[in-house]
Amino acid sequence: MAYLIALIPALGWGLMPIITGKIGGSSANQIFGIGAGASIIGIVAFLIMHPSVSTTAFIFSLVCGALWSTGQVGQFVSFKRMGVSNTIPLSTVLQLVGNSIIGVLFLGNWSGTQALLIGFAALAIVVVGALLTSVSDDNGSGQKVTTANFLFLLVTTIGYWVYSTFPSLPVVKGEDSVGIFLPEMLGILIGASIYGTIATKGQFWKESESYKNILGGLSWGAAAFAYIFAARQLGTNTAFIFTQLNVIIATFGGILILHERKSAKEMKFTVSGIVLIVLGSILTIFA
Repeated sequence: MAYLIALIPALGWGLMPIITGKIGGSSANQIFGIGAGASIIGIVAFLIMHPSVSTTAFIFSLVCGALWSTGQVGQFVSFKRMGVSNTIPLSTVLQLVGNSIIGVLFLGNWSGTQALLIGFAALAIVVVGALLTSVSDDNGSGQKVTTANFLFLLVTTIGYWVYSTFPSLPVVKGEDSVGIFLPEMLGILIGASIYGTIATKGQFWKESESYKNILGGLSWGAAAFAYIFAARQLGTNTAFIFTQLNVIIATFGGILILHERKSAKEMKFTVSGIVLIVLGSILTIFA
C-alpha cells in the first residue's frame, strides 16, 4: 500500500501540466486553478485530520506557498513558449540542482568528500540529460528552448527553491507536515490571485478557464498531500525516487496527448535525456 501511495505524487504532478494544457487558458487562469484546487484538497484534509499548527508557522507557510506560485507561473508561461515536453525536464533539473546547492551551502547536506563527489556527479548527469532534452530541429512549431526562454524559467524557479527549502527552516521544522499543508495551499491561492489581478486587471475572475483549471489543481494538491504520507512510510529518499516518474508522464504526455511535435532526432535525444535525468535524480539520494 505504501508504494501505491508513493505513485500518487508522480501521477498527480505528471498529469497536472497535461490537464491544464488540454483545458487551456492564460497563465493567470491556470495558476488560479492550481491554487483553488490545491486549497480545496488542503481544506478537506484539515477538516478530516484536525492537525495543529502554530500561528507563526501558519503565516510563514502562507508566504512560502505564495512564492511557490511564482515558480508555477514560470512553468505555465514556459509551457506556451517551449511546450510541456521541453519545459518539464528543464524545470525538474533546475529545481534539483538549485535545491541541492542550497542544501550543501546552507543546510549541511552532502557532508564529506565522498558525498560531495557522488552528489555533484549526479548533478552533472542530470544537466547533461537536460541538455539532451532541449535539442530541437527547426520544425516551425515556435516552441523552442532559446536562451531567453531558459533564463526566464531559471529566474522563476527561484520560487520553487524557496518553497522546497522552507520545511527545513527552524520556524516550521518541528511542525506537523499535515498542519502546514493547508496554509501552503492557501498561500498558493493568494499568490495566484495577486498575479491574476495584476496581469489581467482582474479579468481572469470572469473567465471560465480559471475554474475549469481547478481540475489540474486537484491533481496537484492530491499529489502534494499523498507525498507527505509516502515520505513518512517509505522515507524521503525512497519517496523522492517515485516522484521522478512525473517527468516521464509529463514529458511523454505532452507529446502524445497535447500533440507537441518531435522529430525522430528530437525523440531520441529526449528519451536519452529523460533516462539520464531520472538516473541522476536517483543517484543524488546516495550522496
